[in-house]
Parts: sequence; structure tokens; C-alpha cells
Amino acid sequence: MAADTTPPALQDFLTWRLHRLAKLTDRQSSDAYAQVFGLGVGEARCLAAIGQFAPLSVKDLAAQANLDKAQASRAAQMLVERDLVLKAASNTDARAVVLTLTRTGRPLWKRVMRLIEQRNEDIFDCLSNAERRQLEAVMDRLIAHAAAQAEGSSPASP
Repeated sequence: MAADTTPPALQDFLTWRLHRLAKLTDRQSSDAYAQVFGLGVGEARCLAAIGQFAPLSVKDLAAQANLDKAQASRAAQMLVERDLVLKAASNTDARAVVLTLTRTGRPLWKRVMRLIEQRNEDIFDCLSNAERRQLEAVMDRLIAHAAAQAEGSSPASP
């Protein structure tokens, strides 16, 4: 009997499912950020990341906001122009800049974080508390595994 050479259905792959979920939730988040704050999804992600992890370089901002460096740079510049973020010279690298929230940016950051929290609750609403904890643990393991693979190592198994 010959081996089945039919490839699996595209929608059965984890990466396809994750991307689909991300697109669906990003679209809803993007609409909410625009309607409530007048921000694009990249700008809102950057504001959230700067508020959480400041001071940040543009490179670090891109990593924390899950954007490429050009997207992060454009979003940061827009936030600077709206007086939500301060761009200052780095104390350790004269060629680099660091980003922090301004007095105007901090209260907006808090509001954005509350919206992110609400969006998170809306997304997880279909899961029980036990399912949510299980999914969070599985996602943490997958992220650690993928990060280790990206660095060329392998994480310890549980």
C-alpha cells in the first residue's frame, strides 16, 4: 500500500491558525484604537510598549511592540509629534535615541492599557478559567521554544 502523499490542510497548521487569530483580533483592536484614541494599531502597540518598558531605543521598541524597525520608527515619530512620547539622546550611545512617555502620554498609556486588557478579556471570553491557564502555559512554552530555535539553541523540556 502506497503512503499517502496528500499534504495536510493549510488551516490545520498552527502558524496558519495563529496568523488568522492575530489578523481577526488586530482588525478589531485597530478599529477600537482608531475610534477611541485616534491611533493606529502600530502606534497603540508602541505607546503600550514604551509605557511598559521605557526607556527604549527604536530597535528595542520594535522588538517589544512586535513590529519591524521601520514601522516602530514611524509610529514613534508620530507619537513624538503628538507630544505623547519624548525622544532624547541616549546616555550610552551618542548615535541612538531613547523613548519615554511624556506627561501627556502617561494618562493615554493607562487608557490604552485598559483597552488592551478589555480586548484580551473579549478574546478569552469563550474559554473557561482552566482552559485560559492551560492555553497561557502552552503559549509560554511555544514562545520559549521558538525563541530558543531563533537563537540556535533548544530550551529544556518540562
